[in-house]
Amino acid sequence: MNKRKIGQTAVEVHTLGVGGAPFGGNFAELGRTEAAEAVQTALDAGVGYVDTAPFYGFGRSERVIGDVLRGQPYVLSTKVGRLLAPGAAANPMDYGMIDPLPFHPVYDYTYDGVMQSFAASQHRLGLDRIDILLAHDIGEFQHGVADNARHFGDLARGGYRALEDLKTSGQVGAIGLGVNENEICLKALEIGQWDVFLLAGRYTLLEQTALDSLLPACKAAGTSIICGGPFNSGVLVGREMWNYAKAPADIVERVGKLKSLAAAHGVPLPAAALQFPLGHPVVSSVIPGSRSAAEFAGILKWAAHDIPAAFWQDLQAENLLHSDAPTPAGNPFY
Repeated sequence: MNKRKIGQTAVEVHTLGVGGAPFGGNFAELGRTEAAEAVQTALDAGVGYVDTAPFYGFGRSERVIGDVLRGQPYVLSTKVGRLLAPGAAANPMDYGMIDPLPFHPVYDYTYDGVMQSFAASQHRLGLDRIDILLAHDIGEFQHGVADNARHFGDLARGGYRALEDLKTSGQVGAIGLGVNENEICLKALEIGQWDVFLLAGRYTLLEQTALDSLLPACKAAGTSIICGGPFNSGVLVGREMWNYAKAPADIVERVGKLKSLAAAHGVPLPAAALQFPLGHPVVSSVIPGSRSAAEFAGILKWAAHDIPAAFWQDLQAENLLHSDAPTPAGNPFY
């Protein structure tokens, strides 16, 4: 499987990675055995890049991923910005979690908070290294205007310096953000040099809002993009979810048009959704989530599907894809 560099660092990731949110029970019930089998299926197929976070299952995703990766070759990203405090959350589904570990998250983007979170992740993972460290869910989408101003101030004054210190000391190979919005990435570029933004849902077959401002800014700064949520919460694989909620009628209609055009070219829509982001030179990897070994096996089939150039051309001709979006030349995974 192909690899691409992260920013200007020595870290390389496979163009297909493993999103670790489902392994924490995010919006879906998933046992430890099923999660471990999904990760191992990816490793056996030569997919060596895995992303996780303390937030996913309040430590559960990190624990199972660490147990599977231990002793095997891997590249791993995890996140900071939330500390896990003892004591179960009163209603885990307020956080979208099913059967998490008995902790509750507390936001902390300060210098000490980032260092404490990093150390805690090392213990939960039980691995000899963390390759990429990302500040998680900073931005107004997550916090609202007032709270985000405070949190971003903490990141600018201290959290970024902690990330930079961890990179300079060689404890991590690359630093960045893991977020759902373009604007906070643009703002972050004003306070430091970031290697990568893990951006969920904003540069997909369904939405290319990152193309106008963020991706050119990242190219100029030498910052890579990892595309999370390539299926936009599932709507591009036939589910009802879009942006973590039920898809509205206009989104369902647009997905229907995409599906019809894909069918006319003999292309599974999820295959197109997986491969499209990698047409842009700033994008290093696409990391879908899977809830079982069988689901990841299906992702591997979509990744291997050959998509004709005429399909991408017709998408743009029908105004179903940004006219300036670069599209893959051949299969970007192999």
